[in-house]
Amino acid sequence: MANDPEVKRLLWFVFAGSRGGLNRLKIISKLVETPKNTNQLSKELGLDYKAIQHHIRVLEKNNLITPIGEKYGIAFFISTFLQVNMETFDDIAKKLDKSK
Repeated sequence: MANDPEVKRLLWFVFAGSRGGLNRLKIISKLVETPKNTNQLSKELGLDYKAIQHHIRVLEKNNLITPIGEKYGIAFFISTFLQVNMETFDDIAKKLDKSK
């Protein structure tokens, strides 16, 4: 399943082909290190809380993160789908980093 063209297309769209993709890339990078809630992500990335909420919704909709918990205590983890396709994610992240 690694380097599946459909997965590659999805990840390119979410992280490079739409507004806010670089912020979503940063969010995923933080969640790979350790699960976090919306407030922690907002503080660590220096982004508005509402912006983080928007990006979280986009990532959830595309099955890239998984929420665990309830209400304010919800922590976000990278999804099993993304874990399986981490090699493709890393390739895209490297290419986007070089393009800065």
